[in-house]
Amino acid sequence: MEKKELRIICNCCGKEIHTEPMADREEYLEVTKEWGYFSRKDGEIHHFILCESCYDRLTEHFCIPVEKKMQTELL
Repeated sequence: MEKKELRIICNCCGKEIHTEPMADREEYLEVTKEWGYFSRKDGEIHHFILCESCYDRLTEHFCIPVEKKMQTELL
């Protein structure tokens, strides 16, 4: 049986994000939002992926900074 590779693409810049277990592996943010009854998007499910660079560019403009905590045990 052939293993099919899943390509991860940043929705913002279009860059392919490398997820293979290699030295050039990259992290990314994946968001899925199910919009509810009181939204103008009621019933829609939105999904997007941001590479780390696009995440940094987006969050640097927040009025209230992203809450950060240090993880003490890395797996």
